Amino acid sequence: MPAKNELEDLYLPYRPKRRTRATIAKEKGLNGLAEFIKSLNQPNGASVELETEAEKYLDSEKGAKTAEEALKGAADILAEEVSEKAELRAYLREFLLETGVFRSGIKDDHPEGSTKFEMYRQFQAKVSAIAPHNLLALCRGETEGILDFDLDFDENSVLSYLESEEIRAKTKSIRDFYRSMLKDAFNRLMKTSLISEVRSEKKAEADIESIKTFEANLRELLLSAPAGMKPTLALDPGFRTGCKVAVLDQTGKFLQYQAIFPHTGQGQRKQAAETLKELLEKHQIELIAIGNGTASRETDEFTAEVLATLEKKPVKVIVNESGASIYSASNVAISEFPDLDVTVRGAISIGRRLQDPLAELVKIDPKSIGVGQYQHDVDQKLLKKKLDETVESCVNYVGVDLNTASKELLTFVSGISPTIANNIVAYRNQNGAFCDRKALLKVPKLGPKTFEQAAGFLRIRGGKNPLDNTAVHPESYGVVEAIAKNFSVSLAQTSEIAQRLKANLSQYVTEAIGEPTLRDIVSELEKPGRDPRAEFTYATFKAGIKEISDLQVGMELEGVVTNVANFGAFVDVGVHQDGLIHVSQLADRFVSDPKQIVKVGQVVKVRVMEVNEKLKRISLSMKSPDRTGTQTVRQSEAQPIHKQKTQPKQNHSETKPPTLDDLRSKFGKKH
Repeated sequence: MPAKNELEDLYLPYRPKRRTRATIAKEKGLNGLAEFIKSLNQPNGASVELETEAEKYLDSEKGAKTAEEALKGAADILAEEVSEKAELRAYLREFLLETGVFRSGIKDDHPEGSTKFEMYRQFQAKVSAIAPHNLLALCRGETEGILDFDLDFDENSVLSYLESEEIRAKTKSIRDFYRSMLKDAFNRLMKTSLISEVRSEKKAEADIESIKTFEANLRELLLSAPAGMKPTLALDPGFRTGCKVAVLDQTGKFLQYQAIFPHTGQGQRKQAAETLKELLEKHQIELIAIGNGTASRETDEFTAEVLATLEKKPVKVIVNESGASIYSASNVAISEFPDLDVTVRGAISIGRRLQDPLAELVKIDPKSIGVGQYQHDVDQKLLKKKLDETVESCVNYVGVDLNTASKELLTFVSGISPTIANNIVAYRNQNGAFCDRKALLKVPKLGPKTFEQAAGFLRIRGGKNPLDNTAVHPESYGVVEAIAKNFSVSLAQTSEIAQRLKANLSQYVTEAIGEPTLRDIVSELEKPGRDPRAEFTYATFKAGIKEISDLQVGMELEGVVTNVANFGAFVDVGVHQDGLIHVSQLADRFVSDPKQIVKVGQVVKVRVMEVNEKLKRISLSMKSPDRTGTQTVRQSEAQPIHKQKTQPKQNHSETKPPTLDDLRSKFGKKH
């Protein structure tokens, strides 16, 4: 199939045009002169005086008034014809792609060291080899008026090619005429559009790579290990305005709100400590979530002081709050908590992120979560499509608790529309918890087709049928029940059924249910209700390191990966400004893709390489201290340090989660 550019080249001669120099020349009756000159462009073409021939086309009223003007008009007609030849444009476009060089410079009114685009002050890269993130940065710098961004190439080679393709005459006058015409055709009619097309093509490629990186980061973030559904106290830190405290029960239900002021004087600090201690004991809190925004480290230290006085200490974790403020002012938050202030909603979101990141983050526009790479500069329609698919894939991979899921989370389950999600929640509120999956068919507008698509992704914990807490589709329950009956095993003994089925797999193969489907059933029965996400881990930031000014070169710190780009990874080390581990500093070997080494949410040990307070830049390294050169760390050398035991889990990083199409084919239809 022809590429888009090729189709546009073929259509170019027929595209409706504005009034051009060529059309004006035709209006002056110079088309005949252009055709005559074209006829002379042959190896055996006659030798004539062009000026003499041009005088035949003069018209003092509506045409050319001089021979020179007539020849110029004829050249304009021929130049337009040349510029619209698809084969010439295709060759030149490929020539620019293969040999062109992107160059940039910072404009004179931006002194050295004053912009975030400093590395592009004298930058150049081959068009064919430029990194996607470099191109997107150049485009952004140009848009912001900071960078001059050009595409350089050998124009002499281009003109030589055009002459070799278009000039066939041996007569000097015709050859000179064509050389001049071809130079004008390229510089006036082809150069700008071809450069634009090359830039657009490279930009489209960069968009795709950037979106792939965003997808991968979003997947890792959504599949971050949950701390578990436990009583949680969430703190949204602040100095003058105080810390907003929200208490959640083990289901994520909001229980109580309190504002405390630990950073406005000793008297207020003492009162805040008493209030916090009271809340922790009253609600038997097991988890404390502290937002990583302003006053985060100070609030973390204050909380540690309070916990030191307790015998039973909850797990304290600093949580990335990117997008929490956007959620708190959204229609989703207003609908969920219409009577609460935006600051309270933000604190609730922080707490729920710790309990179950996936269930809370689906309420936020993925672009606001902060794990993208130039996400505002790429194709927004394609970005939205891919991110929505990623969210849906992650939700269906983990599965959804039918009795606790929000309508926003249910919307991402295969087959469930926003209307049906609302109806499920309304039915649940009116009739109580679902006891089995079949009760879904009583939900308004949820028919057999939707049930077939969605049932395998919805879980009912502690329901009537143990199989409702697995990904086994209800239409395959008969097979499992028959196996349990044949071997006199209780349906609740799913792992025993799985062993029996695995040992006698061929006996249960039918035309309706093949061996691959039976193997899928076995894998689900072996781990009923098990969360496929990784074991919960968290980082502990170094005491006394609160601001970028506290950092020193050579300092070793523990941090959390907040974003992974093609050029490296960003790490939160607790100073309100993420540091960058350049791809060359990720490990003790060459690394082509940072995602092979680190993932969003991973806890890592890093070493400070450079600090620039003026530009707020922190350079970090994960290389061994005794190593030099371009190297990186093996995955085993960057292991998370602090682990919070929850139920046994399978590490999702060991096997890549299936795509949305994989999930739909596996669980969205009958087994």
